[in-house]
Amino acid sequence: MASLGWSHISVAEPGRLAFLSGQIAATPGSEGVPEDLAGQAKLAVASLAAALEELEASAQDIVMLRVYVVNATSEAFGQAVAPLRELVGDAMPSVTTIGVQALYKPEILVEIEMVVRLP
Repeated sequence: MASLGWSHISVAEPGRLAFLSGQIAATPGSEGVPEDLAGQAKLAVASLAAALEELEASAQDIVMLRVYVVNATSEAFGQAVAPLRELVGDAMPSVTTIGVQALYKPEILVEIEMVVRLP
């Protein structure tokens, strides 16, 4: 996985960890979500980026990502992971991609969990 920019193993130094529940394509005050997977992934990653900022953490502090994709294919996983690559930059957190039948609501196509080592 290292050649793809991810790691199979992440080691967190002793200290506190933050476990972020699955982020979806939801924005405060908005009912609708983009219909496409790529658009939803972008919004979910924006929520993860905001959480990192709130935690005063960086991409280097991300220990684990879990990406859930409805009716997953290799192409769908690629669309879901693309905005994560922008978020993590040269950091190499562990990542797991999981295909699922459904998520929170029928229109939700992707959900992303994150574990962060607090600085």
